[in-house]
Amino acid sequence: MAKKQLEVLNALDVAKTQWYHFTAIVIAGMGFFTDAYDLFCISLVTKLLGRLYYTVEGAEKPGSLPPNVAAAVNGVAFCGTLTGQLFFGWLGDKLGRKKVYGMTLMMMVICSIASGLSLGSRPKAVMATLCFFRFWLGFGIGGDYPLSATIMSEYANKKTRGAFIAAVFAMQGFGILAGGMVAIIMSSAFKAAYPAPAYEVDPAASLPAASDYVWRLIVMFGALPAALTYYWRMKMPETARYTALVAKNAKQAAADMSRVLQVDLEAEPERVVEEKGKQFGLFSKEFLRRHGLHLLGTTSTWFLLDIAFYSQNLFQKDIFSAIGWIPAAKTMNALEEVFRIARAQTLIALCSTVPGYWFTVVFIDRIGRFAIQIMGFTMMTIFMFALAIPYDHWTHKDNRIGFVIMYSLTFFFANFGPNATTFVVPAEIFPARFRSTCHGISSAAGKAGAMVGAFGFLYAAQSKDPKKTDAGYPAGIGVRNSLLVLGCVNALGVMFTFLVPESNGKSLEEMSRENENENENENVEMGDVHDARTVPL
Repeated sequence: MAKKQLEVLNALDVAKTQWYHFTAIVIAGMGFFTDAYDLFCISLVTKLLGRLYYTVEGAEKPGSLPPNVAAAVNGVAFCGTLTGQLFFGWLGDKLGRKKVYGMTLMMMVICSIASGLSLGSRPKAVMATLCFFRFWLGFGIGGDYPLSATIMSEYANKKTRGAFIAAVFAMQGFGILAGGMVAIIMSSAFKAAYPAPAYEVDPAASLPAASDYVWRLIVMFGALPAALTYYWRMKMPETARYTALVAKNAKQAAADMSRVLQVDLEAEPERVVEEKGKQFGLFSKEFLRRHGLHLLGTTSTWFLLDIAFYSQNLFQKDIFSAIGWIPAAKTMNALEEVFRIARAQTLIALCSTVPGYWFTVVFIDRIGRFAIQIMGFTMMTIFMFALAIPYDHWTHKDNRIGFVIMYSLTFFFANFGPNATTFVVPAEIFPARFRSTCHGISSAAGKAGAMVGAFGFLYAAQSKDPKKTDAGYPAGIGVRNSLLVLGCVNALGVMFTFLVPESNGKSLEEMSRENENENENENVEMGDVHDARTVPL
């Protein structure tokens, strides 16, 4: 039995796009800008860390991080993010979006600075403190996923809600871009101030003492945009949907949104009084009946997408070296290597990553989430198989440009596809009292997939011949077979997308079925004697 929607929620659904919408996008988006910067900037400085702390005197090549240390430095933030997504997602439903939103940002500021101040006289000590602070940095970043998505979905109107949530997520692209640009500026400035020969000319002189400052400054810079956003986050009112539907205070919700929308809204407190016992709980039979398949769909598609998305680490080094962007390490000094890696990643972000995100922003409310996700997974499947099946063809020098184009298109369609939609949909289809928790569960599944993609396939993609593997790695199944497996992973993503409902143009209450009487069966048994207008919300 359907119930009339609260006036304050209806006002949000039909509101014209206003200045406060863009303010919310910037405030939430700067969190994601920082998230992406902090998560991806470490890949820009791992080569430098290897030179600084693991160079062996007299060795032919400069030092590099051992496989277990590299996995820890790159992966510990993912572990923290997964944990933070689950914890802060749950907390956002318990305490409210606004109260928790400031905590995550402050944790990111403190841990970004602390990561750059990692101390110790021995390599193990420096790496251990770096990993410790990056775990807690990831923990704060994890909280930003469910909270930013939920806040934006609950502030937006139903006509452009998809574009607004996708725009928040698209700030990731600018965060990755900023990471590369900061690394370019830092390495260029220090290169000019401390000229050094290549490693093969003079190993000791190729690593100026000031190089230790470079990675620390790059890592610490991530605290700046987060700190600048903190004040504005604290000024945002709690979302009307949380206040009215979870905290049960329609009067406060109307007052908050009257101020934000600059219109007069009448409070309807008598319609939000509901007995707690009548609400079904998370993972109750009623939740599983209504939303069980939806949660399976959002978790599985995000898990499968991130396996493929984060596996890009497999062939970036091959691509960069193949097209001459990054020469052999021994032919460069430490700062030149940072500059080359940062330039390469910035170009990839500029040409492939950022455009893909914004294509989603433009089209998501026109063609819908389902169509974009199906298209993205399908194109990724096609391109992965096109890279894998004739893999030997792509390894020839004359065909490497074609490989780069195919590679770029794969990740363009990841961003103009499931990488954006898997973030948007979980914030739209679950009830308000579970929305942040379910988004946290979905995004945590994604981070589990990211760990499989980034580290499982790093080992799997090693050559079958033990003599041809990277130093410290066992033999694997090879790059070609890894690409075939990733193609199959993307094909599974297409299949699981059919479990996710289309939310385009519908109100959050319509998608989550919060306008339905939760005790409809009980009412039917009683002969449905109650007038629909008297059923409590």
